[in-house]
Amino acid sequence: MAQYAIAVRVIQRYSSDSLYMNYPAHDLKLFLQQAVRDAVAAKTPLKIVGGNSKAFFGRESTGQLLRVNGHQGIVNYHPSELVITARAGTLLSTIQKTLAEQGQMLAFEPPHFSDSATLGGAIACGLSGSRRPFTGSVRDFVLGCKIINGKGEVLSFGGEVMKNVAGYDVSRLMAGAMGTLGVLLEVSLKVLPLPAVEQIVCLELNPDVAIKKMTSLASQSLPVSGLSYDGQILYVRLSGSEKAVTASVNKIGGEAEKVNSLFWQNLTEQRHAFFQNTMNLWRLCVPSATAQLKLAGDWFYDWGGGLRWLKSEESAQSIFAVAEQAQGHALLFKGKDRSGDVFQPLSGKLQQLNRNIKQAFDPDGLFNPNRMYKDW
Repeated sequence: MAQYAIAVRVIQRYSSDSLYMNYPAHDLKLFLQQAVRDAVAAKTPLKIVGGNSKAFFGRESTGQLLRVNGHQGIVNYHPSELVITARAGTLLSTIQKTLAEQGQMLAFEPPHFSDSATLGGAIACGLSGSRRPFTGSVRDFVLGCKIINGKGEVLSFGGEVMKNVAGYDVSRLMAGAMGTLGVLLEVSLKVLPLPAVEQIVCLELNPDVAIKKMTSLASQSLPVSGLSYDGQILYVRLSGSEKAVTASVNKIGGEAEKVNSLFWQNLTEQRHAFFQNTMNLWRLCVPSATAQLKLAGDWFYDWGGGLRWLKSEESAQSIFAVAEQAQGHALLFKGKDRSGDVFQPLSGKLQQLNRNIKQAFDPDGLFNPNRMYKDW
């Protein structure tokens, strides 16, 4: 009991913002590592918190609070190499501002949802914006990372260039793991240049025609960087050289510059009118050419039809079943009740594989218990 009490006091100390903000970054890593080791010794579950901007996402986690947002700072940034390495607690806004000054960007367009959003939170949640099907997802840009595993060990995976990755790229497992595999310390990311020009084209279409149009546009040699549909209007974003964008606008037709220039940012941050509601908000990922899904509610399509937002009071079982039948998956993005299944239930070999990975990284199940599944 004495060992347990000491461990809890150490973790509680680290839960205090006023304490750890005065520590240099290298000491914070050791402090975090010691907090994890003490938690392991006492079998104390840990609730890992960064900027807390996405606390609504996933199931409600339990455990002793472990704050990591004090572990901040850009470690390396090589604009000519298109690579940035930063500590996980670094504000996402700081990273994007630094990149923008060099004419570069995080091409997967991670949502913030709050000024407190951190790099670690963006990786852990694995959310990507509208550019995702055209440039890649979060995990496609992760080159390497450092974590603290469930034994209190600091492990490094990958590097700052793709040639450093041999065998299975373990670092990419952290994207979308919701902090259940370890405490992120540092992340190395590939970045891309900002496009010279961006243009929006709007087309008024019915849903069936819009799905076919998005599939057609995505298959052509056009500088498309966004395809979204709100049930009436198809929004096409074109990014690239002025010559290529202008030629594409003329080819597609429709009305150019009809919407606010902040449309895509508002969509990513869910400030669009569609997302202002009190209903359950579901996120379904399916093959982009999939026809309209037979679920009651209001729809908004992104990723050229591959990502479908649904406002609905349909049961979780119905939505999971329809998503699986469409060879996709669903998750309850925002809901009134997060005590049940939020992520698409796993089964068979996929379930066993995920359990094996969890066991390898966090054998005692201490990191963010229940955040993804009830028995994790």
